[in-house]
Amino acid sequence: QVLLVESGGDLVQPGGSLRLSCAASGLTFRTYTMSWYRQAPGKERELVATITSSGVTTNYETSVKGRFTISRDNAKNTVYLQMNSLKPEDTAVYYCNARVRVLVSDYEFWGQGTQVTVSS
Repeated sequence: QVLLVESGGDLVQPGGSLRLSCAASGLTFRTYTMSWYRQAPGKERELVATITSSGVTTNYETSVKGRFTISRDNAKNTVYLQMNSLKPEDTAVYYCNARVRVLVSDYEFWGQGTQVTVSS
């Protein structure tokens, strides 16, 4: 059974920082591309950041570039999202996503989400 368990969400003031973690089990973590998504109330889920299986390549949604950093530790089966200079518009439920392509099939798994609230 594949499990993705996010943690680290909290209430933080504007300008503050948080680090989200996503611990994976039940899969060969080092082969999966890992991503963070977020969903704010009344909005669609959006891709925030992605890191390739090796950790060499990362990509970010425009509004978080320079503020957020995605990283992974394949020895710990964990992916992180360091969030700095947080803004109220970063408020959302943040979801961890694992994705791999095997031959012509894509396999994808989601965590349950962790709430991030940025407010004074």
